[in-house]
Amino acid sequence: MMRFLMTYESGLIFGFGIILGGMANPAKVLNFFDVAGTWDPSLAFVMGGALGVTALGYRIVLRRPAPRMADIFHLSTLLRIDVPLIAGSAAFGIGWGVAGFCPGGALPVIGTLDPAVLTFTGAMIAGIVIAKAIKSRSQPLGHTA
Repeated sequence: MMRFLMTYESGLIFGFGIILGGMANPAKVLNFFDVAGTWDPSLAFVMGGALGVTALGYRIVLRRPAPRMADIFHLSTLLRIDVPLIAGSAAFGIGWGVAGFCPGGALPVIGTLDPAVLTFTGAMIAGIVIAKAIKSRSQPLGHTA
């Protein structure tokens, strides 16, 4: 039960931060990308603040021997830039630039039932399912990632 409450609390804080920072507003996000037109640099401060909090948070949290709600830290061991990383980053960036939503920004406003948000979220879920299917078909038998 405590794990559920911590997850719920983290989600609320994240969603509130996304909304407060304006990242749930696709017009604000699209204006951030429109450097030749109605450029709005304010999201750079939101992203910079998030980067600072994350960097500091990792330094503090990773000093602990283990997380509070798990036995070990689950950190990526991948240290190379490869095709899946580049393709995923490109898909994320293109989707964000075209739709004005990133997954983190769309989820807090899904309750508005805005057709643009529902379309984006449906496409995101379909993309995740398709990517997992492609990845599972390309894995050698007995190998799990």
